[in-house]
Amino acid sequence: MRQGCPVIRRPTRPVRVGPVTVGGGAPVCVQSMTNTPTADGPSTLEQVKVLASAGCEIVRVAVQDEDALEGFRFLRRNVRIPLIADIHFDYRMAVLSLEAGADAVRINPGNIGAVWKVREIADAARARGASIRIGVNAGSLQRSVLRAHGRPSPEALAESAFRWIEILEGMGFTDLKVSAKSSDPMETVQVYRMISEGTDYPLHLGVTEAGTLVSGTVQTTAALSLLLTDGIGDTIRFSLSGDPVPEVHAGFELLRCLGLRTGVRVISCPTCARTEIDVARWAREVEEKVRTLSVPLRVAVMGCPVNGPGEAKEADVGVAGAKGFAVLFVKGKTRRKVTPEGALDALMEEIEELVRKKGKERLNEGTT
Repeated sequence: MRQGCPVIRRPTRPVRVGPVTVGGGAPVCVQSMTNTPTADGPSTLEQVKVLASAGCEIVRVAVQDEDALEGFRFLRRNVRIPLIADIHFDYRMAVLSLEAGADAVRINPGNIGAVWKVREIADAARARGASIRIGVNAGSLQRSVLRAHGRPSPEALAESAFRWIEILEGMGFTDLKVSAKSSDPMETVQVYRMISEGTDYPLHLGVTEAGTLVSGTVQTTAALSLLLTDGIGDTIRFSLSGDPVPEVHAGFELLRCLGLRTGVRVISCPTCARTEIDVARWAREVEEKVRTLSVPLRVAVMGCPVNGPGEAKEADVGVAGAKGFAVLFVKGKTRRKVTPEGALDALMEEIEELVRKKGKERLNEGTT
């Protein structure tokens, strides 16, 4: 899928989040976080199921009080996907979440408070074979670090992360992941580069408070693309306002673009005065149909049967629509004409055939 040199990932130690391995050369995994009230167990369960069906590999859930903890217990009883309990301020919620079956906890040690409280969390995680993410944020650095640096700079974030790594290592706890997020994409890049130079713990990447769908996706992509192409990062999240499902879609699309995950990439023309079909709708429908396929394919949806096949000749398969008919093409060559109503079904038939062929190729490679 990706042309040119592949990304060479920096080596990190493996850490388990339930059945998922993060770091240690494992594929970069995609996370998201629920935004339903955790205390409302059924609605949170429904959102987790939707996220899982979208491909989300690890789900984080806020556990801020006893009601949320009860909702987390309900969730744990009903899903197998790895669950991270997100904790701020109250160390007891971390301990109780681990007792309820959390695969990991995310803590910001700067607002947990006394070191003995962090020790309680580490002891609970160790007893249950769970991991901890040290989640440092620009908006909640400890006061001593802020006094030393004057503001939440990349240097301040990195210092905080290293300080808490040292504290937890001093407690004998090393099943750690680390994140240090800023709402500024370039500062985010700077701090992760610093941390990557100073530790081999796996890193969770993201831009905090990134924004709405368009602005947040752009800002997160700007930061994560630079880091991932440097080989930095073992798990990612797009922190977008609103429905969390697009976070998962954006995460996988980025990883596929960088050659870090295989899958179907849908390309579509930007439309012009020649366009006679609803390209955007067709492309969205195709994306939904192929989203979970892991076979490396490039599929094109074009709005002009005159130029479309030629412009998308690098695609494995594609469709170009016009008023009254559509053209199905493979590697830039017309395969057949179809009706607009049957165009997407015909396209999916071609895709499924290519998936079967590639599956057989993989099987044959494995037996030679």
